[in-house]
Amino acid sequence: MRAAALADGAIAGAAGTTALNAVTYLDMTLRARPASSTPERSAGRVADVIHLNLGPEPQAANRRLGLGPLLGYGIGIAAGVGFALLTQGRPMPPALAGGLLGGGVMTASGGSYAVFGVSDPRTWRRGDWLSDLIPHLAFGLVAAVTWNRLRAPHA
Repeated sequence: MRAAALADGAIAGAAGTTALNAVTYLDMTLRARPASSTPERSAGRVADVIHLNLGPEPQAANRRLGLGPLLGYGIGIAAGVGFALLTQGRPMPPALAGGLLGGGVMTASGGSYAVFGVSDPRTWRRGDWLSDLIPHLAFGLVAAVTWNRLRAPHA
């Protein structure tokens, strides 16, 4: 696998993450709902597991607020790189690629919430699932379209 394909995967993952965030913020705006505390709670759990001292409060709280979104970008970019490895650098039909990418990232993030004891997806209501599913579908579609555009033969 060439480094260019891995870089294209990272770019596709970053583009998908941007789309996920935009759809999430749009949902917050339209429904006037608060931001989820799950990313910062996840960051706190990761810091605990790896014995990372975030400092005294309120600095630690501020660091968790910053680390939460960074973890999300890391998951999205890693998913793009993983997708590049899975596809061996070849374009895929956008619907299939979008479903794989969006479903994979949703599973990774929801799974990490469960593993770290931050949230239990089995207890989520329908609205909770939709609030999670729609941004992840946006992630998958944008990442897939970006991937295919970057992998297209150049004339």
